[in-house]
Amino acid sequence: MAEHDHKAERRRAKSAAARKQAKRADRRRRTIRIGAIVLGLAALIVGLTVAVVTADYGQAENTGAKQIPSQPARTAVGRETAPPWDAPDHPVAHAAAADLPMLGAEGTVEHIHAKLNVIVNGNPVAVPAEIGIDQASQRLSPLHTHDTSGVIHVESPVPATFTLGQFMTEWDVSLDAQHIGSLTATNGNALHWYVNGQEQTGNPAAYELKAHDVITIVYGPADQHVDVPSTYEWPADL
Repeated sequence: MAEHDHKAERRRAKSAAARKQAKRADRRRRTIRIGAIVLGLAALIVGLTVAVVTADYGQAENTGAKQIPSQPARTAVGRETAPPWDAPDHPVAHAAAADLPMLGAEGTVEHIHAKLNVIVNGNPVAVPAEIGIDQASQRLSPLHTHDTSGVIHVESPVPATFTLGQFMTEWDVSLDAQHIGSLTATNGNALHWYVNGQEQTGNPAAYELKAHDVITIVYGPADQHVDVPSTYEWPADL
């Protein structure tokens, strides 16, 4: 009888141990399932976030591309004051005045560079950095400057034509064949403009920018001699 009770006790102990093992295995399976669900949800959230950001970026880029005019402005509106002319405080507004959008990134479809020199009474006038760039919103026009070298960056997401007048409007400096800013071709003064060292006629604001153009605007006494640059040492990445 005692032996029978002992065997029964061992069976109950084994059964209890088996139940405990089964419960531990079940808890492990639930933990694994919960972990998998959490990881899946995290991956889903990340994927949705990336998709939304990508869609917003793509929509912004497409919207900006659609806003680039097929026929660019051929006039330049802006300040009618004497130099120097700093970069304007409201680049978005001046890009809009030039009929140009602000983009979330530099375009790569139309990607050229031109160099602008402005010489007044024999002295160079600085072309400021960050014309057409709005640091606050981290957006930029397809027509802009990065530094004070005078290099104009044309970086558009679509094929397009851009003019010197659009850039001057972004710079907020008025320009035509008879004046730049407040400087007028009167009282013995003259305004001349050149492309790659060759003098041009007509309104410089209407000029269409081309790759590696060296554009020079010269204002001063009509009889003053100025050495007009015809070339520029372009960096390898431009």
